[in-house]
Amino acid sequence: MLRKLLLALAAVLPCGAQMLISPEVAPDNRVTFRFRAPNAQQVLLDCEVAGRPPMQKDAQGLWTVTTAPLDPDIYGYSFVADGVTLLDPSNPLIKANFLYTQNMVRVPGPASLPWQVNDVPHGVVHHHFYKSGIVGDQRDYYVYTPPNYDPKAKKRYPVLYLLHGFSDDASGWTGVGQAHVILDNLIAQGAAKPMLIVMPLGYGAPEVVARTAPRPRDPKLHERNMTAFRDALLGEVIPQVEKAYRVSGKRADRAIAGLSMGGSESLYAGLNAIDRFAWVGAFSSGGMGDNLAAAFPKLDAKSAAALRLLWIACGTEDGLIEPNRKFIAWLKSRQIQSTAIETPGAHTWRVWRRNLATFAPLLFR
Repeated sequence: MLRKLLLALAAVLPCGAQMLISPEVAPDNRVTFRFRAPNAQQVLLDCEVAGRPPMQKDAQGLWTVTTAPLDPDIYGYSFVADGVTLLDPSNPLIKANFLYTQNMVRVPGPASLPWQVNDVPHGVVHHHFYKSGIVGDQRDYYVYTPPNYDPKAKKRYPVLYLLHGFSDDASGWTGVGQAHVILDNLIAQGAAKPMLIVMPLGYGAPEVVARTAPRPRDPKLHERNMTAFRDALLGEVIPQVEKAYRVSGKRADRAIAGLSMGGSESLYAGLNAIDRFAWVGAFSSGGMGDNLAAAFPKLDAKSAAALRLLWIACGTEDGLIEPNRKFIAWLKSRQIQSTAIETPGAHTWRVWRRNLATFAPLLFR
């Protein structure tokens, strides 16, 4: 509807003031991107699914490229003009990120897609801020409450702690991952139990996402980031959530999962606190290192038997597929049961949205 309105407005604007429509999704799912840069010598489209195709310039300095038909999904993209990465000024849909901000384009699809907004009861996303005594900063977290959640009712809900990846902010799972939409649809279908989802800021050492800071490959920084985040989650976020919301405090009603860095954090926090979490999931996790025995010193077949689910997924085109396979092999060597999932795809939200849509229905059964 908004796209149709913009196209109609562009048609009636006076000459020289025509509104630029970008991106434009055609009925056959081809997407046209446009960027006005009359002085640029080269402009590329940088799209997570289309690679880096060159854009073509017309006499008025308008650069254009049209993709092949794309599968219905949500895609991140930006422009690269003479080597400089730029946002699309014609598109207000932003993929928030501390280091790699992009635009997004939604290629619509059928109502059956888990992230497609449908005419079903909707939950509510709440945004909280607090001062962390453990990390030492002001930070935030989001809470999804399911449809018909009543804070005054006696009923208590299970809760999934859902963690974002490196360079994302706390809004990653709602703004890009569409976790709230996915759960609305799954709950409406009866495929998932009504649950709360808590999405905290995932940095125990916030300097890991400073543009001038060393990256998490610094072993000491990486360890501090993981440890302080776990301590803040267990010691600050979970107590606040359990005080403010009607959630169960039983370990059988508490799950943790995440993507990439958040996948490693979910394993590190969950498998070292099996007395707190009965359900653990990791999507394309990275950063666990080679010394797994040191990372999980008390994890063995006896302690892991208390888990209701240990679910580990990764895309087959993801550069982290081999570390994930090695982790699964290490678990097997210790007689620890896990569910290993490999799906097509790379290290992108296209994989992680599908991971969540598959993982959530398995919880709290």
